[in-house]
Amino acid sequence: MNETSPNMIPGGLPPVPPAGAPRGVMARLRNYFLTGLIIAGPIAITIYLVWWFVTWVDGIVRPFVPVAYRPETYLPFGLPGSGLIVAVFALTFLGFLAANLIGRTLVEFGEGLLGRMPVVRAIYRGLKQVFETLFSGNGSSFRKVGLVEFPSPGMWSIVLISQPPSTEIATKLPQDDEFISVFLPCAPNPTTGFFFYVPKSKLIEVDMSTDAAATLIMSAGVVQPGSDAQKKVNALAEMANAARVATASQTPDPAKVD
Repeated sequence: MNETSPNMIPGGLPPVPPAGAPRGVMARLRNYFLTGLIIAGPIAITIYLVWWFVTWVDGIVRPFVPVAYRPETYLPFGLPGSGLIVAVFALTFLGFLAANLIGRTLVEFGEGLLGRMPVVRAIYRGLKQVFETLFSGNGSSFRKVGLVEFPSPGMWSIVLISQPPSTEIATKLPQDDEFISVFLPCAPNPTTGFFFYVPKSKLIEVDMSTDAAATLIMSAGVVQPGSDAQKKVNALAEMANAARVATASQTPDPAKVD
């Protein structure tokens, strides 16, 4: 029967060593510190990233908001997130206008102007296709994960599977196999990487979500998807508790004095 030791730390972390163990105080302080770091670290980084994104959007949107409509005009302090709220409403209203006839006419007129600019035209069309592919509900790009032999034989890398090559590129590739375009993210920053075409016969699809693949890449393999780490931690904790109980039972009782 598995019993929970009173020294067990909530969350399944290993128990604090017994008081009689060598360097018991330092080991206990170390366990307390690591437990606090495991709890506070992800929370602090998440709050920092959210705060950075909110302040970044506020810095972009705030100059376009008249001073009379800014919260700090009427409050003794600034209101973080006000620019983000304005940006959400502005984008929603822009989408509403673009869905109407007048809005579509204005969008087509603006795209026509951008289409006449040599450099801006290529940048705009490329970014528009990327956004339409990523945010469309029926897009299939980067929703499958695979393995390719890269950068040398015997070495395998995680890739995100994209679309088949266009007709212009497919006709220039070897015709003995079907090719697929893939993106190989780099660790620990998955937003950078390599894009190339690989034969389908040399691509191994993996039953893994893109979120799990991103976690695997950002952690540089430290966090392995599919491994039940919590069960391993609990098993180690039970073994430590059993060893502590066995050691305590072998300690002779003090002799009674009549």
